[in-house]
Amino acid sequence: MTQQLILNLLPAPVPTLDNYVPGKNQAAIAALQSCEPGRAVYLWGPPGAGRSHLLQALGFADHALYIHHNNANRLLQTLVEADVIDYRRIAVDGVERYDDEAQAALFALYNRWRESASSMHAFALLVAGDRAPMHMPVREDLRTRLGWDLVFRLELLSDDERGQALQTRASERGLHLSPEVINWILTHYARDMNRLSQLIDALDHYSLARQRAITLPLLREFLAHEDATALAAP
Repeated sequence: MTQQLILNLLPAPVPTLDNYVPGKNQAAIAALQSCEPGRAVYLWGPPGAGRSHLLQALGFADHALYIHHNNANRLLQTLVEADVIDYRRIAVDGVERYDDEAQAALFALYNRWRESASSMHAFALLVAGDRAPMHMPVREDLRTRLGWDLVFRLELLSDDERGQALQTRASERGLHLSPEVINWILTHYARDMNRLSQLIDALDHYSLARQRAITLPLLREFLAHEDATALAAP
């Protein structure tokens, strides 16, 4: 079997609410789980707190739509121009990166959300940015709307919680990580859970390609390998 085939054996787990480790963010998770059409939630917090994970978990579900800043202009404009919005949940990510056109469309979508909240065409609106609504670098009328309903600040995980998250990620890929490996990663690697998850996925591929168990020597060899430099912490 070629190395490329080996690397394609185990796709990365898709984001779900179940594989998100909440830490101090239980209230936000509970609000998302119970968010019905007609309600809105705004999530903010530092990189690595899981904003995109949560929005993708909900936005990629049935009767839902996930919007990233790369496709925001097109998708948001399509929504606000539609006679009827058929989605029950719309997840809008990375608002701090939206240009003027996307901000105007999101402002219009918030108005559609409020107008339809008590109708049969109601939808839940989930939005995320990197800072609190009043500090967002967006137009003033949109800044106000970001705080219209529920707002939650997502907190980063503690070291113990990050260790649990790493074990969960590894278990989903059928991996066993020893306490020695976990402790080394937490001590020497990035704190951002997105980067840590990338590390586990890439380490899985590396160990499969070499048909070796994941040990501390293999981890150090992997991080020294030129293919791992893009993942290394700054």
